[in-house]
Amino acid sequence: MTPGARFDDLNSVTTRDKTVRLQLLKEQVKNCERCSLSRTRKHVVFGEGSPSARVLVVGEAPGRDEDEQGRPFVGRSGQLLRKLLGESFADLDSEIYIANLIKCRPPNNRNPEPQEIDSCSTYLAQQLDTVSPEVVLAVGAFAARTLLRTKLGIGEMRAKVYFDGDRTVVPTYHPAAALRGGPLVVTKMRADISLVKLYLKGEVSTCPFP
Repeated sequence: MTPGARFDDLNSVTTRDKTVRLQLLKEQVKNCERCSLSRTRKHVVFGEGSPSARVLVVGEAPGRDEDEQGRPFVGRSGQLLRKLLGESFADLDSEIYIANLIKCRPPNNRNPEPQEIDSCSTYLAQQLDTVSPEVVLAVGAFAARTLLRTKLGIGEMRAKVYFDGDRTVVPTYHPAAALRGGPLVVTKMRADISLVKLYLKGEVSTCPFP
């Protein structure tokens, strides 16, 4: 790999290996200053997992623990998400890739603003294009609304496998909502993650998004 190479220069890179592509993008993203979050972050939280994952999990934004460690979903809500994923997928390291809509923590864990989501949108698009998952698990309302281009609530969207012409998406609750909402929300998350597994096994079909 040529020192200083950018993701935009992929055509000049001889290998097509997805690991190289993601590393080039990660190097580009860690110096990003597209929005004001670059001034308050500790670490860019790029994403992690298998470059050839069948499932790509898209969350909302990093929280405090993620900002401290530079890794996605490592706090309390992240531990719950990983636990639920582990119930359906035996090897998370080979089957799952985890990312967020935005790569920097919003101050005080506030909701991401539209401009911040827009600023990061090309990064997520390149992650999706590179990993090329069979299905995307959209975790939380912001992720689901952005990926499916809708204003519907997560309760209206979940429990189905959607194909919107670009990708296959299964929406579910954010694990932070499950921590607040208790066992019922956890049960719904577990059902949605099981639905992802059933889709990969060919036991459920997609439906068009309204």
